[in-house]
Amino acid sequence: MMQRAYDWMMRTASHEKAPQGLFWVSFVESSFFPIPPDVMLIPMVLAKPAKAWRYAAICTAGSVLGGILGYAIGYFLYETLGQWLINLYGLATQAEAYRAAYNQWGLWIILIKGLTPIPYKLVTIASGAAAFNFWVFIAASIVTRAARFFLVAALLYWLGEPIRDFIERRLTLVTTTFVVVLVGGFVAVRYLL
Repeated sequence: MMQRAYDWMMRTASHEKAPQGLFWVSFVESSFFPIPPDVMLIPMVLAKPAKAWRYAAICTAGSVLGGILGYAIGYFLYETLGQWLINLYGLATQAEAYRAAYNQWGLWIILIKGLTPIPYKLVTIASGAAAFNFWVFIAASIVTRAARFFLVAALLYWLGEPIRDFIERRLTLVTTTFVVVLVGGFVAVRYLL
């Protein structure tokens, strides 16, 4: 079953509409969607390595623009939609701690958390809720999201065939590791931060 899903993802990654899908997944992930755009970025770069930088730029643009939506949710709608989203992911106590920490460490929180598996939507919503400087938020988001997506694209561009071979031979291990990292990001926010 996983092999069929992988084959479907690789075929879909080559589709002419895949870049638009990548943009929208990146956009919604930064404000409310739980699945990171890596699930599309990785197969797309593996399918068309020559477009790795374009795909990373699409991810960055979508993520930063989606981050603006997350910021707006936190700034204008925190008491309603913002808290509902935070509660949906079980992150209410961490969001309050984030809001308090922004007074002193806002820029560093955005830069560090934007590179980790910790859900970026928490960072964007908390930035708005804390009324963190909007332009600094945008600049930090551009830096951290570009670093993250261009690093993934670069690794796949330069090491693509060995990585693709590894993924195809150990698909269950790769899928399980991805799910563990994704869930681990949510668990880390909930219980460790």
